[in-house]
Amino acid sequence: MRLRLLGDSIAAGVGSTSREDTLGPLLAARLRAAGHHVDLQVHAVPGARSADLKAQVRAAIAGGVDLAVIVIGANDLTRFVPAHVGAQQLHDAVADLRGAGAAVVVSTAPDLSVVAHVPPALRDVVSAVSRDYAKAQLQAVIRAGGVVAHVERAVTSKFAADPSLFAADRFHPSSAGYRVIAEALAPAVEAVLQA
Repeated sequence: MRLRLLGDSIAAGVGSTSREDTLGPLLAARLRAAGHHVDLQVHAVPGARSADLKAQVRAAIAGGVDLAVIVIGANDLTRFVPAHVGAQQLHDAVADLRGAGAAVVVSTAPDLSVVAHVPPALRDVVSAVSRDYAKAQLQAVIRAGGVVAHVERAVTSKFAADPSLFAADRFHPSSAGYRVIAEALAPAVEAVLQA
């Protein structure tokens, strides 16, 4: 199975002290344990926004893809990309991958209110904006035939309560944080393979 990771720094594994503790290898290991032969490639680029998915999708399709996992949205939020713009770009990426025969699982924008750099007075606003962005993404992914993994529901409270889930930069996940995210992503990935 050709597993491809697309998206931003979280999909690329920035912040982890070990490559094996990043999303691609963690998901691949879980799928191998379930009996799948997995060929993993990571096309994700740190700093990527939804607009950057087009090039990543082209690379994934060119090399062959059976299952694409996309993690995108944090940089759209920090760069104030309008939700309808980023959602349409994500829709197009998912639609292109589906057109190439790939199953697609998307982890939408995280709730950035849990990041330490966000002033407490702004956390409610940042949380609301993050949720609205993720909702627009969810609708776009479903329209394009993809599946949304509701990672933020499972991990936001954990990241808010446990600073060790963040790397030293207090923005990206640590190795422990990536294990939490992978655990939340895995059920959706496994479900699309059984469909």
